[in-house]
Amino acid sequence: MELTETGAAAASAGATAAIPSAAPVPRPAAAPTSLSPSRAGDFMQCPLLYRFRVIDRLPEKPSEAATRGTLVHAVLERLFDAPAGERTAPRARALVPGQWDRLRESRPELAELFADDPDGQRLARWLGEAERLVERWFTLEDPTRLEPAERELFVEAELESGPRLRGIIDRVDVAPTGEVRIVDYKTGKAPRPEYAEGALFQMKFYALVVWRLKGVVPRRLQLVYLGSGEVRTYDPVLADLERVERRLRALWDAIREATESGDWRPRPTKLCGWCDHQAHCPEFGGTPPPYPLPVRARESGAVAQGRMGAD
Repeated sequence: MELTETGAAAASAGATAAIPSAAPVPRPAAAPTSLSPSRAGDFMQCPLLYRFRVIDRLPEKPSEAATRGTLVHAVLERLFDAPAGERTAPRARALVPGQWDRLRESRPELAELFADDPDGQRLARWLGEAERLVERWFTLEDPTRLEPAERELFVEAELESGPRLRGIIDRVDVAPTGEVRIVDYKTGKAPRPEYAEGALFQMKFYALVVWRLKGVVPRRLQLVYLGSGEVRTYDPVLADLERVERRLRALWDAIREATESGDWRPRPTKLCGWCDHQAHCPEFGGTPPPYPLPVRARESGAVAQGRMGAD
């Protein structure tokens, strides 16, 4: 599950209530101190995108797809409040309207999603799509046989000489033998094998945090793709987590260097067409906002930073 900077702060404080409906108060820019899977992915995708989201905190329009994912996650979390025998598809589907109301109350900006839908037809189709995703889950897992140890679990661990890692795990199952399974719901379709590493990196990130916190390597990482009705699993070993830790340390070094130098490079890809920040991006003729943090003078002959390659 995605973890925003605001969401991380709320979770870190142990917040479980809805976010207040008042407009958020802009916070002064500060150097990053933590890393989540989504923000790590931002930097690897495009260092400038990371800057826009983490340091400049530029606003982004809510999207129907991301909001539908948040809604489905909320329904699947709340379903486990019911006794095992009552965790049925009709009950889950019936949770959708109420969870949508709660989501709108906590995030007033979502009202703009359907502002141009006066007759409510587009909203009805969108809610119907959420209901179908929830129903499909029942073809992939049987909630009457599951008793999650944790749901929407905020985890945080600090690496020695490295960043504080944080994230929210959709579900943690613990077997009677003590084996741990980390489960993540995806409302999109399963990616082709050549693009599967991104989602698996997120799961290994969570496994690393659990290992650092509990000293236990999760037995299984499970991705549940509701969009295509697939379940993909990976059984990590300690070497996997050690590799991810080394990768994150290198990534954090690159982020710190870019933060201190102010040198954030755009990395054009076909994903640029989906970016909300084209007006500020040099690749589209835009100009980034003035850099809000102190900049260290670059040493003579220093290599420009702000890029991070694969392992």
